[in-house]
Amino acid sequence: MNTIDQKYLTSLESIKSGIQNSDLLATYLDTEEEDDFVALKDYFEPKINELHEQVAGENPLQLVDFERKLFNEGFEGLYLPRILGYSVLRGEINDRVKYIRPQDHFRDVIVTICNSLNFDQLKNRIGQTVQVGFALSSDIWISNLKGLFTNKKIVAFLDSQRLPKYRDDKNRLTGLVKFRKQFESLNYQTTYFATDTTDLKLQAPSMKSFMIYRATKEFDNTNLVQPIKDLITNKDFRTADEFLELLMVSGFYYDLDAEGQAGIKETLDDLRKEDSFDARFFKVYNTLLEEGNGFNAEMDKRMGTNVSREQDDELSAYFNMMDVIHSKGYIHEDAIEAVRSFYDNHEGLSVYNECIRNQIKTYFELFMVNLGVGEYQEYFEINKTFTTYMDIFSNQEFNQDVKLMSLKYVKRFKKKYTDKRGRDYQDLKKFVKTTFVDLGFMKDKEIVELFKTRRKPKS
Repeated sequence: MNTIDQKYLTSLESIKSGIQNSDLLATYLDTEEEDDFVALKDYFEPKINELHEQVAGENPLQLVDFERKLFNEGFEGLYLPRILGYSVLRGEINDRVKYIRPQDHFRDVIVTICNSLNFDQLKNRIGQTVQVGFALSSDIWISNLKGLFTNKKIVAFLDSQRLPKYRDDKNRLTGLVKFRKQFESLNYQTTYFATDTTDLKLQAPSMKSFMIYRATKEFDNTNLVQPIKDLITNKDFRTADEFLELLMVSGFYYDLDAEGQAGIKETLDDLRKEDSFDARFFKVYNTLLEEGNGFNAEMDKRMGTNVSREQDDELSAYFNMMDVIHSKGYIHEDAIEAVRSFYDNHEGLSVYNECIRNQIKTYFELFMVNLGVGEYQEYFEINKTFTTYMDIFSNQEFNQDVKLMSLKYVKRFKKKYTDKRGRDYQDLKKFVKTTFVDLGFMKDKEIVELFKTRRKPKS
């Protein structure tokens, strides 16, 4: 947790003074009516939120310290319900939709709210948040939390937030997804950059998701450059399995300065001396490709500049191939031949070939997503490239992915071109009837069904 800058602290103190000296607070303290607390909240929480957004944009590693400053009683519990939601969503979850590790910040925010003099007002705004947070937490963690309180009203409130439906994994996931949607337009992500190997093993999932999130949004990440450089040049980390993934995220996603790029190259050169490093590298690479997260050609170019070609290994071979693709485009004959040569030199199901299949698939997907339905002649042309790569790879899963992205385009086309006698519609239908059968995408009967008119039921 990074300490908050003085400029933010000064602004916070100014807001706190404003709260304590306001007529709105005086009125609420006199009446203790909910409407008066809402008036206090509506006036001051936007000010706190504006400052929170500033910190999140400029110095996201300081967010937790910023939020902890709001625990001070002078803020009257304002904005804590929002922070509680952030603390729930920051936790990394496992396959069972449970937190990977206990969420200390979530606990601390709950404790502060429950101990607040304004608990009766605040509890009305945190029910769903606590329910989701408890669903993701372990029973032992919740029991330990309840043990911190002797007030029966508070304990009863906490007990009431444990919903039986969240004992089911699917219900937990559904609840989390719905809750997350309420915050999808807000910037609240933060992490702690590990300083030793123990921390690294604990923090790696959070660090990875945070670094990718920041890199794929339009944020100024200037203040993250030094922590990333410290991470990739820490020699104590190199033996940790988690380190390679973070190193590669840094290399693929971040435009570092010359010192940072040199740090990645030097670290990679050192790691490449290890036995079986190639397989480890491409296994992580393939995971990043499958996860998506905005993976594109520019990211490959960026990593390629950090990979020394002096060593005769799989990294050099792969990125030499990618250089041809990037310089000439994946449609060019030279790029196709470079892929074919690399692919034929490896076993079909090897992780190296899996990487290039997934990489080419990302290019296809990007093209198809951005292709307008009126540009269907370009779709006819790109199919020649699809066919070529399908022949090179001879991989059923790859073929299925190409089929699905083609079907999505055809369905988009049909929504716009509804005149079945129109030339555009007939051109596409004719192409699909021939090509989809030849490629093994669909059978004749399935294509007839695809273009069949659906009669609306009579009212």
